[in-house]
Amino acid sequence: MTERADDSSTRAPERESLAVLLGGRRGALDASVPPVAFVLGWLVADRSIGWGAGAAVAVAALVGVVRLARGQRIGAVLVSLAAVVLAAYVALSTGRAEDFFLVQLLSNGLSALAWAVSILLRWPLLGVVVGALLGQRTRWRRDPALLRAYSLASWVWVFGQYTVRVVVFGALWSSGQVVALGIARTVLTWPLVALTIAVSGWVLHRGLPPSHPGIRHPQLPHEACSPAPRRAARGRRCRR
Repeated sequence: MTERADDSSTRAPERESLAVLLGGRRGALDASVPPVAFVLGWLVADRSIGWGAGAAVAVAALVGVVRLARGQRIGAVLVSLAAVVLAAYVALSTGRAEDFFLVQLLSNGLSALAWAVSILLRWPLLGVVVGALLGQRTRWRRDPALLRAYSLASWVWVFGQYTVRVVVFGALWSSGQVVALGIARTVLTWPLVALTIAVSGWVLHRGLPPSHPGIRHPQLPHEACSPAPRRAARGRRCRR
């Protein structure tokens, strides 16, 4: 019984799944529907931007109703609907169907910049989001190992998601490839989000020491010298 207890005490802590915390697949899938409706409406109505815009807004409103029925916050639903309305307005104003995707292109560019700046300022946005979800506020920032791991994982979002979208959307938008933009908008939404969450979760956990209790339990500097962590990591000197 004693040997089993010792083995369990030295076992590596269980890692929290980033995919479970962030989810995102359902919301990302919903976000890919209005652009597809725009492209289909544009094609069916002999490349009419008005029909495409109307189809996108109508589908976005329907998706919003479904999301409200699932219990999602009305604020998030209104923001998503407003983004589609703005994209439709831009396309109608310029008379260019590809400009429906211009808002998405610019927002991803700004997101890449914001995430990169947050890492340089030692406020990685992945840590901010996960810390808020876990109710930790800023406690995670006082854990040097966790701060470093969040910074490394946040770079996956900068280059693996937002930069990829900017490059692909930018190339297709500049050449006026409306159908290809609709396809790319779908492929680079929920499949890319799922891949980004998986890879950043792997990087996050690989960046933590084996003895670290995980993202739910930040280790403050003074806690590193407490008796419990000292037993869990034998042979390591405790800095005062």
